[in-house]
Amino acid sequence: MGLYRQDGSRITKATFPAAALDDPPVRVTEDVYVSEPYGRGDGRPEGSKRFMLYPAGTIVLRSAVDRMFNAAAIASIDPIKGPAAGGATVTIKGSNLDGISAVSFGGTAGTDLHIRSAGELTVKTPPGEAGAVTVELADDSGAVSKSNGFTYEAPAGG
Repeated sequence: MGLYRQDGSRITKATFPAAALDDPPVRVTEDVYVSEPYGRGDGRPEGSKRFMLYPAGTIVLRSAVDRMFNAAAIASIDPIKGPAAGGATVTIKGSNLDGISAVSFGGTAGTDLHIRSAGELTVKTPPGEAGAVTVELADDSGAVSKSNGFTYEAPAGG
């Protein structure tokens, strides 16, 4: 058997038209499942069914694993203002938020983080100085931020 170009010339192993990719295979060490909501629903994990994606021992290309961890995106932050004393419960909506492990406001970690669904989370603001700050989400795929995403309001009368 031989391999040939469109013009009929033979392709040797040394001149095979392919690029070397840095995409090593990895072995899955435990069963991995995907979650899918029942029907349309609200998209929250509680109303989901699970399907096995990879049984333990399966060999998968690293790029296939990387594609399953999509970067988060921020669509909205509500409310966008709150007291400098902190303690405001903020709802962040977007996509791929189920991998978020921390939220910070101006570099200070928020508290009481709850992932409501892949599209919504809530977090309480820490105390901060009056003014606009960047809201940053720590994600498996890297940090995602929104400049001037939240504004601390100065206390009344001060």
